[in-house]
Amino acid sequence: MKQNKTIITTFILLIVIGSLCRVTGFAPQIAMAVFAGAIIKDKKWAFAVPLFSMLISDLLFEVMNRTGIVHNMPGFYAGQWMNYLLISGVTLIGFMINRINVTNVAIASLTAPVAYFLLSNFGTWAMGGGYARPKTFAGLTQAMMDGVPFFGASLYNTVAFSILLFGGYVFIQRSADNKVQKAVA
Repeated sequence: MKQNKTIITTFILLIVIGSLCRVTGFAPQIAMAVFAGAIIKDKKWAFAVPLFSMLISDLLFEVMNRTGIVHNMPGFYAGQWMNYLLISGVTLIGFMINRINVTNVAIASLTAPVAYFLLSNFGTWAMGGGYARPKTFAGLTQAMMDGVPFFGASLYNTVAFSILLFGGYVFIQRSADNKVQKAVA
């Protein structure tokens, strides 16, 4: 029972911290999705943690927009469902991490924001969102270029939060293993 309580508390902390970070401009949801996919055994929860974090931060954005704290940053808009779908897809990248090590985490932490960038900009272009670029190859190229200013921050945030999440996980796991070894000795 105590372990379940610890897991639930950890999930809630991840969701709340991720939501607050996103509202302040540091978006950890891609890293959270990769982490959840790699670490959380129950696949429902692996999808739920980053999605709940996005939902809470979108609610906060919506409240801040409606109260005038921020302007032109609504939490919910016509194409927002695509972000939820893409975060779910990024969780699948986490499922592919068989062993937690620097190489696997680095590859996933670089692959996930690239996949998110390409798919989100393609989806925005295909659905006529954003700047409603023409449905030509040149229009697609323009749509991809529209997202470049956001890509650097997405890559940086994903790598930084992956280091924090996976590094913290490994640290806690090793600390627990050391306590068990000391107790046995």
